[in-house]
Amino acid sequence: MEESVSQAPSRPVFQPGPDHPINITPTGSRVLVMAGDQVVADSANALTLQESDYPACQYVPLADVNADLLRPSGTTSYCPYKGDCSYYSLAAADGEITDAIWTYREPYPAVARIAGHVAFYPDKVTITVG
Repeated sequence: MEESVSQAPSRPVFQPGPDHPINITPTGSRVLVMAGDQVVADSANALTLQESDYPACQYVPLADVNADLLRPSGTTSYCPYKGDCSYYSLAAADGEITDAIWTYREPYPAVARIAGHVAFYPDKVTITVG
């Protein structure tokens, strides 16, 4: 008897290029992330990801994030340029901040440098660069 293996529906995979550039560079400055008065992340090793005409985004090494505040979320999304995305909520002093952080655990090769890094929604936390 043969076993049937179910496969996920295929999703588009796009490569960055002239019509949709993605550049990843070392930030070169300290990146501090705060939830109210609480330090969430403090890093000298962040990466700046500039994608097309979107605002630049700071990707902080997960090792520079206060792990005690992270709560894995069940939320997921997909980017055809970066891959599968998962989220964390923050257990902040003022209460939980839902889906404040996202990460690409296994990003596509074109953006492989962001593996092991997380990014933060600037409307949910305060991000200071410099």
